This record gives sequence, structure tokens and C-alpha cells, in this order.
Amino acid sequence: MKGPEKKAATKEPQYQMLLDLRKRKKRATSLGLMTDQVWHDDPKRLSFLLSRYKFVAKMLSGKDHVLEIGCGDAFGSRIVHQEVKRLTVIDFDPIFIDDIRSRMESDWQFDAKVHDMLSKPFGNGFDGIYSLDVIEHIPAEKEDLFMSNLVSSLSEHGVAVIGTPSIQSQDYANVQSKEGHVNCKDYRELRELMERYFHNVFLFSMNDEVVHTGFYRMAHYLFVLCTGKK
Repeated sequence: MKGPEKKAATKEPQYQMLLDLRKRKKRATSLGLMTDQVWHDDPKRLSFLLSRYKFVAKMLSGKDHVLEIGCGDAFGSRIVHQEVKRLTVIDFDPIFIDDIRSRMESDWQFDAKVHDMLSKPFGNGFDGIYSLDVIEHIPAEKEDLFMSNLVSSLSEHGVAVIGTPSIQSQDYANVQSKEGHVNCKDYRELRELMERYFHNVFLFSMNDEVVHTGFYRMAHYLFVLCTGKK
């Protein structure tokens, strides 16, 4: 007859919760369909991704209902979820939305829906909208349609945050990235596009994990914070 099974215990008691969480969840957490590949191929990129989402989260902190356009696997979206009252994420690819729903946890519930922003707006009452690494995938001849539908989804006093790799960064982009990047811009082009739709456009540079107001032509990534829709 076997004796009682000995419970695994960490050397320091404050870490016992780690084992308890693993037991309670009963399955390992996946980073997501896209982010698993990043972790496999180039782990340092995760620090860049999380920094971008943290910037968005702080800019939209306290908003009632926020929309993410082009969420991919929504790995970083949980950071925004921490700061806003309600989050909805959309992507035009149902593969990613299915992946998000399959990994959804009860403590981190948000809406994930299939929607193509080139087809029509997604509602009209969001007081915050953000879109990271999407505009560079939109053909130039369709960018105004994309922006028009984005602005139509925003409430009268809503705030939009757009992030995109700069055209200067493409000299260092890998083959996979370049294949989808059909509309990268420099800072002037990005600002001019946003000023067609917003009265106020605030431009930021980003290099690695750091968002700053430095020399735009040396920025690997660009952020625009936009208010006062036209």
C-alpha cells in the first residue's frame, strides 16, 4: 500500500503560489500563434512588443471602451486590458481570433471578433482606438478608407494611437516582415496622413523599448497620438 503522495514544495514559501497556479490551470499558457514564433526565433523582440503595448495602455488609461484594430494573437492586449474598463479586439483573419478565444482565461475576458476595417467601421462609440503594426500592411490606395472607417468608429472626443515601423527601419527588417510591409512611411508622411483626420497629432519616436521625442529619421518605430477628429 502506497503512502500519501508528498506535495511538491519550493525552497522559499513565497514561491509556492507558482506551483499552485500551475496545478489550478491544468495546462500551460501559450503566448499565442504569432508570439510563440517570436519567442522561438527572436526572443528579444518580445521586449519591444510589450513596451509598445505599455505605451498604448498608459495613453488610454481609464478609457471606458477601447478598440484594438489588427490584434493578431492579442498577446500584448492584456496590458491594455489592465488599464481600461472594457476592451474589444478585432482582426480580419479568423485564424487569429479563433486562437485568442481558445486561450481566453476567465480572469482576463475581453471581446475578440473578426472584422475587416477596409469593409466598414466597427461601431461608432469607442473613446479609445489603437492599432499597432497594421497601417504598413494597408496598400497606399486604401489607407484613406482604413482611416475613414477608424475615425468613424471613434467617439466625438475619442483618442487614437497608431504605431508603425518607419521606412528607415526597413533596411534592417527580416524577409518575413518585408513581405507584408507594403506601406511604411517616414515621419512626415505619417503625420500628414493623420492630420487629414485629426486636429491634433502628436508624434513620437521609438527605438527598442524606449519611446521618446528624438530625431525621427533615426527612429526604428513611430507612434502618433491623435485627438480631435475632423
